[in-house]
Amino acid sequence: FVQIGDENVHRVRAVMDEVFGEENFVSLIAFKKTSGTGSRYLESIYDYILWYAKNEDLLKYRQVFVMKSEQLVDIQYNYEDDWRNITKSGNSRYMPGDMSSQGASDSGTYPLLHEGNEYLLPPNTHWKASREGIPRLQKAERLIGIGKRLRYRRYTDDYPVTTLSNSWDDTIISGYSDPKVYVVQTSIKVIQRCILMTTDPGDLVLDPTCGSGTTAYVAEQWGRRWITIDTSRVALTLARTRIMGARYPYYLLADSDAGHQKEAELQRRAHIPTSTYGDIRHGFVYERVPHITLKSIANNAEIDVLYDEHQPAVLQALADLNRALAGHAVVYKVTSGGRAEHTIAFNAEPKPPFVMPGGREVNPCELLEWEVPREAPADWPGAAAEPLGRFWQARIRRQTAIDASIAAKAEFEYLYDKPFEDAKTVRVAGPFTVESLSPHRVLGMDEHDEPIDPHTVHQPRPDYTPSAGFESMILEELRRAGVQQSTKNDRITFSALGGWPGEAICSEAHYHDGTTDRRAGIFIGPEFGTVTRADLVQAAREAGDAGFDVVISCAFNYDSHAAEFSKLGRIQVLKARMNADLHMADTLKSTDKANLFVVFGEPDIEIRTIGADELQVQVRGIDVFDPSTAQVRSDNTDRIACWLIDTDYNGESFFVRHAYFLGAGDPYKSLKTTLKAEIDPDAWASLRSDTSRPFPRPQGGRIAVKVINHLGDEVMKVSKV
Repeated sequence: FVQIGDENVHRVRAVMDEVFGEENFVSLIAFKKTSGTGSRYLESIYDYILWYAKNEDLLKYRQVFVMKSEQLVDIQYNYEDDWRNITKSGNSRYMPGDMSSQGASDSGTYPLLHEGNEYLLPPNTHWKASREGIPRLQKAERLIGIGKRLRYRRYTDDYPVTTLSNSWDDTIISGYSDPKVYVVQTSIKVIQRCILMTTDPGDLVLDPTCGSGTTAYVAEQWGRRWITIDTSRVALTLARTRIMGARYPYYLLADSDAGHQKEAELQRRAHIPTSTYGDIRHGFVYERVPHITLKSIANNAEIDVLYDEHQPAVLQALADLNRALAGHAVVYKVTSGGRAEHTIAFNAEPKPPFVMPGGREVNPCELLEWEVPREAPADWPGAAAEPLGRFWQARIRRQTAIDASIAAKAEFEYLYDKPFEDAKTVRVAGPFTVESLSPHRVLGMDEHDEPIDPHTVHQPRPDYTPSAGFESMILEELRRAGVQQSTKNDRITFSALGGWPGEAICSEAHYHDGTTDRRAGIFIGPEFGTVTRADLVQAAREAGDAGFDVVISCAFNYDSHAAEFSKLGRIQVLKARMNADLHMADTLKSTDKANLFVVFGEPDIEIRTIGADELQVQVRGIDVFDPSTAQVRSDNTDRIACWLIDTDYNGESFFVRHAYFLGAGDPYKSLKTTLKAEIDPDAWASLRSDTSRPFPRPQGGRIAVKVINHLGDEVMKVSKV
């Protein structure tokens, strides 16, 4: 899925056709982004999503539905059935459907008697239902005569949804929706639909343009695995904060005992306990809506059984009612099927009996089943009240049972956006890792779409003034701001800083230790990349050969192996993390108080053996190199806000398996507010500790401890055990 504005649709589609192949284009989705901006001409209120498949023949697709709008119901379902209001078995709004299909048929073209009236088919048509199915439609109260045609009642809740099209008008980000945390943030509903249409729980979602992390947020909510990428650490920090601070619903897993019980309840069958494993790849238990059709009712043989079971009580009450009315000359009008009126007269001139569907002979002078009024007219005898009440009770029981059978036997559609939720369980984000930025760079392309050779020397124009490069900008800010350590007073302030013609060391810097002048070699990591251990080793060797006292490495991020490296021979290596604000150096304020370069030391930890197979870690503080004395000093845990353990570190990804918080005050107050739930004090007390809970000895032989201070700076130490 690629989101674009209307001005770029054709250009981007041409590129995507070239990448994926025109045959793999699936759809162009238009979604409403605003209600209007007051444009001078036609307002642009839509953005677009281009949907491509790697191979359209193998595309996974889950149909998403939307509920029928009130406007659609008012227009199409313009009949109302008092009968359903009485039984309370569903929505009483319905539309009359056609009972005939094109083409004459010997077996399906015949006159049909319904409620005392005979209905004929139009020329060259046949009844939609078979001879066995039409009586079931009559028993289910689904047929109605309108004028000279017999129609089929199609209720709104027979199929209360419509399929989602490629025009989405309900996706506006308004003042009443979730507030934006990023300037180009996409509506959550848009991302949600894209994910629900094309993935199942446990599937992997990739978003190479993270931004505020909406894709990761939605994927986390709906039980999808996710990877999101961005060149800006600001975006990644926003995304991480958003995901970790969110409260997610807990959906019933299909592969769980609670899920099996819910499925049994929905399918009207007994629950048989079986083994479950909590595998999210089996999906959730979803709400579903019926898809009741004329065919499903006509083929439902259970209707015959239920009708025969309840009909004797209806007939007995009707017979008692007619006996109570015998001898009373009553003339009144009855609404048949909720529409046409006709006159009923008792004790009128006798007429020959006629045969009802099912073979029962009926006396025209008797009140027929469909002619019985809901309330007794004023001139009815008092003796008719009791059998009239019994008649309607029996008829309602019959109809309720038949409606339940119709709903249970009909096909249904899963609502993939409405899984059943366990309201008693609160879910927070599952474990995830934040990796470093990629060290790979993208080659520039010239006007002929040829790669630009970075080593090619181009002659600048006479009026060309080269802009300062990344390294020059970093050195300038380093000269101005210095390098900040863990406290405000621990700052390396350079007395001189100039260039150095090295492979790794790019600058020579001087700072004073009392009356002693010390020399530092400056190593600058890539603008959009990660510093490796090999980079630091090369820089330390160059510094040793050139007689430097220390190497100061400035980088946005270090890989896991670089985090373990702090010294080569006599050369101490200070790893300073550069603030992400340096990506916006042009807008930085001219102040020497900003912590643009921060040296954060190594965790001081103790690893203990518990029994034969378990370990325990205690963090005692942070070891920080003091450049004024060239010594390593130890700070206590007061400077630690949070510390994390990967109890089986693989050397590449730090996976948070234990987390502990040493912040001042109540570090869980905001979390309690977010979860809106009571928290076990003893359980949380174990997390506010400088000593970990015991954990199994790692299979890979290494653990990693990451410490984060109150400024958000972090450092990691890897230990072999």
